[in-house]
Amino acid sequence: MRWGVVVFPGSNDDQDTLWAIERVLCEPAVRLWHKDTDLRGVDVVVLPGGFSYGDYLRCGAMARFSPVMEKVIEFAQRGGLVWGICNGFQILCEAGLLPGALVRNRDRRFVCAPAYVRVEENDTPFTHLCRRGEVLRIPIKHGEGCFVADPATLDRLERNRQIVLRYVDANGRATPEANPNGSIGNIAGIVNEGRNVFGLMPHPEHAVEKWMGSDDGLKLFQSVIAPQRSERAAERTAVAPGH
Repeated sequence: MRWGVVVFPGSNDDQDTLWAIERVLCEPAVRLWHKDTDLRGVDVVVLPGGFSYGDYLRCGAMARFSPVMEKVIEFAQRGGLVWGICNGFQILCEAGLLPGALVRNRDRRFVCAPAYVRVEENDTPFTHLCRRGEVLRIPIKHGEGCFVADPATLDRLERNRQIVLRYVDANGRATPEANPNGSIGNIAGIVNEGRNVFGLMPHPEHAVEKWMGSDDGLKLFQSVIAPQRSERAAERTAVAPGH
């Protein structure tokens, strides 16, 4: 599987994402510049965390108009896998690929801390190796991570089972105290109706090895690559001598 990580002016988690993909998962990846108009044949696109365009105007609002986003939108509309992490989640909402918006945290402060999230749905390409109800420990770092949506949109997200991750405590309880930014319904991550576009505020790329304090984020990356690795293994078995 070939990954593409988009770099905007102000991205600062692109290298961490590439480390997770290339060094930990040993998968090929390319860097896509925000001015690119060709996705170079990638199978999955990642919009990484950071402060695209300095977060001027509104987080993700300027990045949404980068030339590469026209291709990312077309790719997503054809069913391609698109994954937005933190600022990437904000960009996906600004681009209309995901509903809702991310606004200033409840207490108006930037928060950087470990967080617990509960897997609400595992029938997505990004979470199918997780169990429903499984609690993952993945760090957060954002000032505008409070997810909001109007009641009709929230109802649609619930009915379509598009809410994939919720903030919880270590015991898996979605309490107000476990919600680090005031997101409506403790929402930490959602997918689109086609389930091929995923946005989340926590940073799985910062939780892919034990020395980081948790490798729970690895399950999300592994979910994406598992089908193709299984396919490759089946092909090797089919052509092996004696079979």
